Formats: sequence, structure tokens, C-alpha cells
Amino acid sequence: MFTGRLRGVSAIRLSVLTDETTSPERQREANDRTAEMLNIDFGEGDQRREAVDLDVSASKTAPWERPELGKWLADPDSFDVIVWWRFDRAVRSQGHMHKLAEWASEHRKMIVFAEGVGGSQQTFDFRNPLDPVTRMMLNQFAFAAEMEAWSIKERVTGAQAAMRRMPFRFKGGRPSYGYKIIPMPAEHGGVGKTLGQDESAVKVIIRIIRDLLDGKTITRICQELENDEVPTPRDHWSVSRGRKTGGKTGGAKGETNVRDVFKWVPTVLKKILTNPALLGWKMHNGDPIRDAEGAPILATEQPILTREEFDVIGKLFDDRKITEPRAIPTDASKLLRVVHCGTCGSRMYHQTNKKQQRAYTCGGHLTRVKCASPMTIRADWVEDYVEREFLALTGRIRIQRTIITPGYDPAQELAHVLAEYEAHQEEKGEQKSTAAKAAWKRRAAALDNRMATLESTPARPETREKVATDETFADLWGKSDDDARRRLLLDAGARLEIRKGVRGGWRTLDPRRVSFTVTGDLDPAVESWAGLRDELTMTPETAPAAGSRMRLAEPVGASAA
Repeated sequence: MFTGRLRGVSAIRLSVLTDETTSPERQREANDRTAEMLNIDFGEGDQRREAVDLDVSASKTAPWERPELGKWLADPDSFDVIVWWRFDRAVRSQGHMHKLAEWASEHRKMIVFAEGVGGSQQTFDFRNPLDPVTRMMLNQFAFAAEMEAWSIKERVTGAQAAMRRMPFRFKGGRPSYGYKIIPMPAEHGGVGKTLGQDESAVKVIIRIIRDLLDGKTITRICQELENDEVPTPRDHWSVSRGRKTGGKTGGAKGETNVRDVFKWVPTVLKKILTNPALLGWKMHNGDPIRDAEGAPILATEQPILTREEFDVIGKLFDDRKITEPRAIPTDASKLLRVVHCGTCGSRMYHQTNKKQQRAYTCGGHLTRVKCASPMTIRADWVEDYVEREFLALTGRIRIQRTIITPGYDPAQELAHVLAEYEAHQEEKGEQKSTAAKAAWKRRAAALDNRMATLESTPARPETREKVATDETFADLWGKSDDDARRRLLLDAGARLEIRKGVRGGWRTLDPRRVSFTVTGDLDPAVESWAGLRDELTMTPETAPAAGSRMRLAEPVGASAA
């Protein structure tokens, strides 16, 4: 028993939050019992002196680098003694223990372990800087702890290497987005864990894929996920483990930002949908783990995508430029790539002047095109005109959906296996032991077998079938935002050309200045509807003469009604 009341800090550390055998509650109870025996005061309520560092490895993180304990070590005048449950809760490195002992000696502190070597309480008093025995004993214990940590690491590494080659067996850690950890089914032995589909994450993956196939931009998809407050993969994992969302993220060089939640960005989207884990493959260091025949070993019975679907998604990303999302300006163009200068044919771009007046102006100078007469026109005029004319031409036409049946081309996987094989060949001759040479040959043979299998597998072409729906272009236009409407115009081949204005044409849009066309796949349907519309609105006076192919006059009041 100490004669005076000492100010103590109760130090608690946990490497894995799910480890019940070393739970924070157990450590706290042991520290409190020892403090009561040794007349140490931790304080009470909000004033309790306690350092709780969860999900922190003692092997990788020194005591002064830990979030909570580091704050106390930086303020040595606020306490007299640190109490840990056991030695391994403090350090697992002889070097870390040596520095901790130097710190305790310099600041005249005591270190206490509630359950020391042999299970009994142990106290190390550094208040006497001339006592070398205390430091020697601590260093000996630290050496033993470091050897134990090394032994544990070797066992874990060996066990994980063995489990990687076991079909369906999950080695631990955080699974790839779209999967969750479940018990191994009885038909596969019922031992250990495997992966199953995470329903909520799979719904998000399917949503993203559908949006990509519908032509939405990657940046737009990220924005919609943000608007709907869909958790990112990191936040989804945190929520599933009962932890807080967000955390540290990179900033400028040398800076670290902390977010409450992580944001959806195009790189995250691409990482999710191009990860071979969606095929159910086990991966290690970026490459699939293969069996003796070179086939990928499966981590789950429930792959999210087939190989054909995975290749289709991969091609979508190959065809798109992946960049970080940029903030959409408030004056974003509704008719980008739709409206063109009638003089030089260049695109016209949206601009807003200091008076907040919007206009489209010729952008020929941006591509070094010398326009003889650059066009400028009020934005609201052309936007209203395009909407009116587009719906007049296409509003009654039904939307057609394209049903894609993915094909299969072994060339893509073959290229990946060949890259693995070539990288493996570069290591030829580096093996010294007989066992290493045999392992190198087995992997080379497995990769060769896989390439032979893929080369003998015939390719199957993709098929597309167009099916009419009950939804019209007018229906879709009405429920779409500006970005979706622009995509609709572009997919339909819509083009508006602006010509030079005439005297007195500044009060309203002069129809003689504009030329609007819709070409491409919709062209036959547009022509068919236009002909039917003309027939329905003709009068005897405007009907064509018998046998003629041209009307004598334009019908009055023609509309899409």
C-alpha cells in the first residue's frame, strides 16, 4: 500500500473491437481493483482519468502515438501513475518499453500492471532515478512480450495463408463491399466463417449498375447517392459494426482531414464495380488466388455478378473518363452539345453576365475556329423553343428499353492471366530451396492450364432486344431533371442551329433564326408521327391533290394533340 493518495490514469487498449476475452469492461474492472488495493485515485464521472484506445495495435502503435494515452503522456504533471491490466495492453515491443521506461524515469512516474507475470499485480517505481533494477526488469518483460507478439504474428500469417486456399473459407478482416460474414454452411463442414451477400449493399450496387446502363454520368450517380444519404462502403462497414461513421481522410500534402461521413466519388464507384471480388473470387495482393488448375478459388457460394455481367460493367468504365466530381455551377447549361452556331457549326456555351442575364454564345474561339459571325442568343428563348419542338416531335412516341443479354469473351480474363504468368516468369531462377522451386513450378503450371482452358472456350456475342414500354417521351421528360433531359436530347440526336438575327427580332425568338432537327434511331418514329399528325390536322383546303407528293400549303394549327 502506498502511504499517500496517488493520481492515476487507467489505460485500456483493444486491438480488435469484437474480442470479448480482452473487453474494455474487463480491463477497467481489473484496473479499478488494483487502484483500490494500492490507494490510487482515478477520479470520478467526467473527471475520471482514463485512456481508452480501441482498435489500436500495440505492435504497430507506440503508447505516445495512441489517441487517448498519447494525450496523458504529453501532460505528465496531471497524474502520478499509469495502470494497465496486463503487460501486453501496454506494449509488445522492447523498443517501445525502453522509451516508456525512459519517459517514466524522466518524469518520476510509476507503472502498474494489475495482472503481471504469473498473474499477480506488479509495480515499477521510477521515482528513484538511481534504481537500475526497475528498468532492467521492464526490458526483460518487454523482450518476452515482443517474442510473444512475433510468435502470434507467425501463427496468424500461417493460418491466413492456409485459409486463403480453402474454398469459401473467410480468413477475417473487412469483406469487400457487397458481402457480409456468415457462418460456414454445414454442407461445407460448418467450421469457421464464409461470405454471403449483404442485401442492403447489393441493392446499392444494382442501383449503380442500372444508372450506368441508363446513361447517367458517374458524377451524377455520386450526387444522387449523396442526396439519398446512402452510406459509402467505409461508412456502411462502420454502421454494421456499431461504430461511428467517417474518420480520417487525405487532404493537401502533409495534412489530414476528419469527416463525419465519407463522400461518394467516382474513384470509389469504379473500385466497387471493377473489383473481381464481385465474381466471388478470393484475392491477395491484387491477384486472384488460384487452384492447381489455375481457376480462381471462390470465397462465397453467392457471387454478386457473373463473369459476363462483370465484363459488361468493366467496359462501361473503360468508355468513361473517371474524375473527381466537381461542383455543378448554378448556371450549368441545359443544352450543352445540343445548340450550335449556324455560322461555323461550333458548340454554343451558356454564360451569365453581371446582370444575371443568361445567353448562349458561339464557342468557336475555344477550339481555335475563326467564326465569321459568332452567334449569341437569349438562353430562355432557345431552352423553351427546344422543349416545345422536341415534345412536339417525340412527345407521343413510346420509350423503348434495350434488354441486353451479356455475351462472354474469354479474351479479357485471358489477358489478366497472361499478365500474371509473365510477372511470375520474371521470378524464375530466384528460388534457392527445393520447396520454393517446386512451388514456383506449380503456380506456373496452374496459370498455363488456365490459359489453355480459356483459349479453348468459345466467345459468345452480346445480344440486344428493344422492347416498347407504356411510357412516352413526354412522360419521361416531365419527371426528369435538367441533366437527364439533356441526355435524352443527345441520345435522340437533337440539334439546334442558331443563325443571324434580323432587324426587330430582339423582343422574342424569331423562328427564322433557328433550325431544330432530331436524327438517329428516333428518326423513323419521328417521321411516322409527323405524317400522322399532319393527316389529322389537314382540312380539305390543305389536303394534297390526288396523286401528288407535296402539299400546296402548310396546315393551320398543327400540333401534337
